[in-house]
Amino acid sequence: MSDYKEIKGIKVQDLSADPPAPLVGQVWYNNSSGDLKYYGDSIPASWATGGTLNTTRRLLAGAGTQTAGLAFGGTPPSTQSEDYNGTAWTVGGTMNNNRQQLGGCGIQTAALAMGGYPAPNGDFTEEYDGSSWTIGGSLNTARDGLAAAGTQTAGLAFGGVIYAIPTPAQPATGATEEYNGTAWTAGGTMGTARDFLAGAGLQTAGLAIGGFLRPGGPATAATEEYNGSAWTAGGNLGTARYLLGGDGIQTAALAFGGRTPIANEVANTESYDGSTWTATASLNLSRSMLSGAGTQTAALAFGGRDSVGDTNATEEFTGLTPAGARIIGTD
Repeated sequence: MSDYKEIKGIKVQDLSADPPAPLVGQVWYNNSSGDLKYYGDSIPASWATGGTLNTTRRLLAGAGTQTAGLAFGGTPPSTQSEDYNGTAWTVGGTMNNNRQQLGGCGIQTAALAMGGYPAPNGDFTEEYDGSSWTIGGSLNTARDGLAAAGTQTAGLAFGGVIYAIPTPAQPATGATEEYNGTAWTAGGTMGTARDFLAGAGLQTAGLAIGGFLRPGGPATAATEEYNGSAWTAGGNLGTARYLLGGDGIQTAALAFGGRTPIANEVANTESYDGSTWTATASLNLSRSMLSGAGTQTAALAFGGRDSVGDTNATEEFTGLTPAGARIIGTD
């Protein structure tokens, strides 16, 4: 069997520390750490196909991480939740109220669902413990098409459409509410009222992304950042859109999919660093009305509507891997 010397013409270097300026493909043994390493080139960001939802749906909510995700609600009006383990979806607990166009946040075993359509469910909140849903404190402003961020005991709900004024003149709202695990209280109002937006971050460091300026439109590229009491303008999306997915934190977020007035469903994905959005790898399936979970570098996108109809497709995002030393094996 050939060894490294026969293939490359040199021996693997035995070093007490990693070399200061290795070349791509260079291999060495670090005798201090006991690691056999090589220097790898950068690996571009990408979306890969994941396990399909058991129930095809759009306008659903999501929570959790890429390897422990949660999908719930959606259209057709659904009470069903599903748990993702990084490979496949399994049926979880049933919500007490069927609804679509709702907000969601938290983790797989401690999630929060709020608002939604039809109208009687617009102020409802439910809490998930990993197996069952229980009723929580009601929103002060009943609405659908809202976004959410944070955790089950420190949640943030913002934007949406208010039920109080009949269609077609329903206005979007900039109202924000904060949840303490029991009750909702009013927070700072967004500078741009909108619905069908995406949310990310925490209660004290939230992010509002894109959306629709109702009534009449158009889609917006506006991003706003929340500090626990007030919203301030952030960097604009490269592509204005609504009905999009989003996840991550305020300084490292991801926005994907959605709809534009010109292109309808899109696959565009953008990465946020706390001030600027940058285009990154596009979804394999152009879609809107989807949901997501996870982080900027390990995200999950699921459900929604593509150019044909509703979909149960799931995709997993892996962020850019920069060039660097990587471990082959360890003593």
